Amino acid sequence: MTPDQPRTLRAKAGAILRVTSGNFLEQFDFFLFGFYATYIAHAFFPAESEFASLMMTFAAFGAGFLMRPLGAVILGGWIDKVGRRRGLILTLSIMASGTFLIVLVPGYETIGLWAPVLVLIGRLLQGFSAGAELGGVSVYLSEIATPGRKGFYTSWQSGSQQVAIMVAAGLGFALSEFLDESALHSWGWRIPFLVGCLIVPFIFMLRRRLEETEAFNQRRHHPSLRQIFQTLVKHWSTVLAGMMMVAMTTTAFYLITVYAPTFGKRVLHLSASDSLLVTLLVAISNFIWLPIGGALSDRFGRRPLLIAMTLLAMLTAWPALSLLAGAPGFGMMLGVLLWLSCLYGLYNGAMIPALTEIMPVEVRVSGFSLAYSLATAVFGGFTPAISTALIQFTGDKAAPGYWVSFAALCALCATLWIYHRSVPRLQPATK
Repeated sequence: MTPDQPRTLRAKAGAILRVTSGNFLEQFDFFLFGFYATYIAHAFFPAESEFASLMMTFAAFGAGFLMRPLGAVILGGWIDKVGRRRGLILTLSIMASGTFLIVLVPGYETIGLWAPVLVLIGRLLQGFSAGAELGGVSVYLSEIATPGRKGFYTSWQSGSQQVAIMVAAGLGFALSEFLDESALHSWGWRIPFLVGCLIVPFIFMLRRRLEETEAFNQRRHHPSLRQIFQTLVKHWSTVLAGMMMVAMTTTAFYLITVYAPTFGKRVLHLSASDSLLVTLLVAISNFIWLPIGGALSDRFGRRPLLIAMTLLAMLTAWPALSLLAGAPGFGMMLGVLLWLSCLYGLYNGAMIPALTEIMPVEVRVSGFSLAYSLATAVFGGFTPAISTALIQFTGDKAAPGYWVSFAALCALCATLWIYHRSVPRLQPATK
């Protein structure tokens, strides 16, 4: 190792920390909204039945994802035009605004209909910013990656989200141990959201020290927003295929993290602390499998890993959840979700770099962001609501497995189509 190599590695590690910090905040708040859905439903969306109240809450949660495609096109196009650094500071600012709004809104009993309206606005702001955040971070990591390690580098985009879930689940576990149910129900659930607000200044400090990527600085032509929109329309089939590839990763992720605590408490009747502990362990599992998936895709190619994981998800999602529904308990829930975590981590580790590689370079952020946002809006963001509805109307506690299998089928078809084409920019991913 040369004397400059440790310095270079430290610089790379610092860049990864600074760029992924915003991902941490995004997933931290999204997870909290899903976990505390029953408390949020009572505070902001009261209704005659628990089911109706919970469905309105998950609808508000999902509505934020409908804003992601708009954010992907507008903010993602702006990042492609002005640079990664300036764009990611803007997305963080918008995301923080939505977070503060949700924390500070009084309950329905205090301000009436303004409560759910303001919570919805907060979610829409978060969704708008997140539409370009994931794409901007993923592309930044791919552009600073050392040769042959793009999969490993980009895996830390999702890795930062798992750290957020660990912290959020740990906070939730501590609150469930030290506060009684009535305190949690009335005000205790706001504490983790407040913690998210308190770390915003630190994340801003990290982002402001971010340097622009060399790949962007070397580009001689920076397209206008109109040219970016035209290029996206021209490559609509690539964006659509990318969306289908993301379908599995976003569905599986929101099932095993955001929806899992509610599933454990409401459907399996486990304690809140048990559900949170399972989610914490699943986040640790995700954190381990993601870089492994990225490294394996660097070594053996994206295509074999993508196909293998989608096939396994299609074949095992419903049977695994059926085992859990038949014998609900902490150990069974942990085992089933760890299996789904393995499939998600290995698949996502290969999918993220593949998605950065199939997009034209001039619209790399906006194309990635649009594909990811469309998948999240159609599949992942509404996974909690769809899972709740499937269980309610079928009477099958394992019904969310059908939704995961369908998303995996979409991803498999897209993968086969993409890698069947003769597209030169795909070649590096298959080496």
